[in-house]
Amino acid sequence: MKIEEVKKDLDIFGDIEKDLRYISGIIKQKGREILSNYTITPPQFVALQWLFEDGDMTIGELSNKMFLACSTTTDLVDRMEKNELVMRVKDPNDRRVVRIHLLEEGERIIEEVIKKRQMYLQEVLKNFTSDEIVLLKNNLTKLHQEMRED
Repeated sequence: MKIEEVKKDLDIFGDIEKDLRYISGIIKQKGREILSNYTITPPQFVALQWLFEDGDMTIGELSNKMFLACSTTTDLVDRMEKNELVMRVKDPNDRRVVRIHLLEEGERIIEEVIKKRQMYLQEVLKNFTSDEIVLLKNNLTKLHQEMRED
C-alpha cells in the first residue's frame, strides 16, 4: 500500500495516534510503579536520565531538556544533591559555570530502573517473533528520527 492510499484512509492516523498515546500512558504508569520502590520522584528520574545519557550540564541546559523553569530545576537539583544523587561542580574551563554531575548512587538507580523497564517490555513482547521485534524497533527508530527532524 502506498502512502497516498494510506492518506485517503485518515482513520489509520487517528488509530496510530491513539495507540501511541495509550502506549505512552501505560509506559509512564509502569515507570511510576517501578519508581515507587526508590527514593526519587518521576521528575528526578527524568533529570537523572538526562544526566546519565548526556553527561554533566548546567541548570539552564537541564531546564531546557525537561521543559521546566530554572527555579524549578534548581529545587529539583537541590533535593537530589541532598540525597547524594548529583553534585554541583565548577566547570574547569570557566569557573563561573556550575555543572550538575551524576554521582554513583544516581547512576546506580538509573541503571536499575531502566533495566526493570526493559525487562517489563521484554515480558510484554514475549508473544512477538524476533522478526516482529526487529521490525517494531526499526519502525520506532524511523518514527523518532522523523519527529526529531520535524
